[in-house]
Amino acid sequence: MSDLIRISLSIDQRLLDALEKMLETSRYTNRSEFVRDMIRERLVQQEWKSNREVVGTITLVFNHHQRLLSKKLTELQHRQHDLILATTHVHLDHDLCLEAIIVKGHARKIREITDLLRQQKGVLHATVSLSSTGKRLH
Repeated sequence: MSDLIRISLSIDQRLLDALEKMLETSRYTNRSEFVRDMIRERLVQQEWKSNREVVGTITLVFNHHQRLLSKKLTELQHRQHDLILATTHVHLDHDLCLEAIIVKGHARKIREITDLLRQQKGVLHATVSLSSTGKRLH
């Protein structure tokens, strides 16, 4: 990591109070690390908005009894094999399954595959967890 530099900033009292409240409910021991993580989070969001190469996890919850759904989900993933690094399938109960799909590629393509998976009849919920390759964070 680069040399640490001290800065000062001006902040409205209400924002400072909100920051202090967030710190109290977090496990951070100081403001500096908390603010550094907020900045990193914003950098990751910018990577996703600018369609850079990113990583993420698509999480699907679906009814595995839905006719041909498992086959359709697998087929869609195979068509995008260049984006998909790994898939984990979990049986939540007799009817419901969860798949966690680890992806790496341009943000737009990851959003597209997420939308295609989400649109399948029997998929109850789909979300993508945004992350970064880390190249721009250190």
